[in-house]
Amino acid sequence: MASNETIIDTAAGSCPYLTKDSKDRVVLSWIKKVNPVTSVFCYAISQDEGKTFGKAVEIPGSTNVHPQGENMPKVIVKPSGEIIATWGAANPNPINQYSGLVYYSQSFDGGRTWTKPKSLTVDTASFDQRYFDMALLPNGEAGITWLDNRKHWKGEGSGLYYAITNGKNGFQNERLISGPCCQCCRTDLFVDKNKDIHVLYRAIINDSIRDMVHIVSMDDGRTFTAPKRISQDNWVISGCPHTGPAMAENELGIHFTWFTGGAGSGIYYNNSKDNGKTFTSRDSVSGKAAKHCQIASLPNDNILIVWNESFPNGNKFSSRIGIEQRDANGKTTTKSYITSQTSNSSFPVIYPINANKIVIAYTENIKDKDHVFFKQVSLN
Repeated sequence: MASNETIIDTAAGSCPYLTKDSKDRVVLSWIKKVNPVTSVFCYAISQDEGKTFGKAVEIPGSTNVHPQGENMPKVIVKPSGEIIATWGAANPNPINQYSGLVYYSQSFDGGRTWTKPKSLTVDTASFDQRYFDMALLPNGEAGITWLDNRKHWKGEGSGLYYAITNGKNGFQNERLISGPCCQCCRTDLFVDKNKDIHVLYRAIINDSIRDMVHIVSMDDGRTFTAPKRISQDNWVISGCPHTGPAMAENELGIHFTWFTGGAGSGIYYNNSKDNGKTFTSRDSVSGKAAKHCQIASLPNDNILIVWNESFPNGNKFSSRIGIEQRDANGKTTTKSYITSQTSNSSFPVIYPINANKIVIAYTENIKDKDHVFFKQVSLN
């Protein structure tokens, strides 16, 4: 695989995310460090399919952004051209010192001006909103899922919430759609070609098992199916792995990747050809030192998975980015690494340009400072 690594900004940064705008241009967003205690959420647009990116646009009022790779901020662009920038902020309190809130801001003029940041919810009973994901809906609006402290059961776990935008009025009509969820793994929201709305998250099952489950709505988000495990990993852990799942679609169905410590630690892959009714047996992507996986489908229906994994490097550990290509049925065809074994890279994200070219971005630690790098990668 041919590639050239480029730093997005000389300032320290982290938490990259890739998407496209209403003109099909690649958009890279990230958190830029302003000074030792303050960061700002920003994004840049590429005019050449991810080879280079233009001037960074800083989101006004986003200096409360809290850098966290599992809770990465995101930009989504509606078909109308409206840009929504969404990010997490810390909200420590006596109940939970790790709590956070989600804020968002909208631009209706291509990023020149922005609305005053709003809290994702106005319900004061919600003091912890984290690990969100967004997706464009078939009607041109945007949907969002997140983990919330509000729930209707006793015991551990967060509630999974869902809301949608209403024109220029931002996110509305929030509601609890599932749970209990593992409190510190990102959710994944995905809309397929049949307009069904899928959500993937790590559940807490029988008070102790933390496995990935899938739900789907086939009525525009009005109702969702009961949660169903994508794999019987039976991972019993009293804690949060901080590594969420991801899904993509090709002509044969929905494809999944995730990390588990159950029945063999590592990143795994499987798929469902019947919209989540049944799932194939899991297949190993990489071993126990691998985490933070993402997945995408190519125009030729091949599947790409990226992740970071640790390696011993003297008296410490380094981390490099792996990439694996699978055919339409999910069989591995190529596997390689796009950063060196002595690098310290993590939290990769990908965006396909065509069947032979992708953009990948990730965080790399250099001399104890994080920086965001990107590459346009040619697939062999």
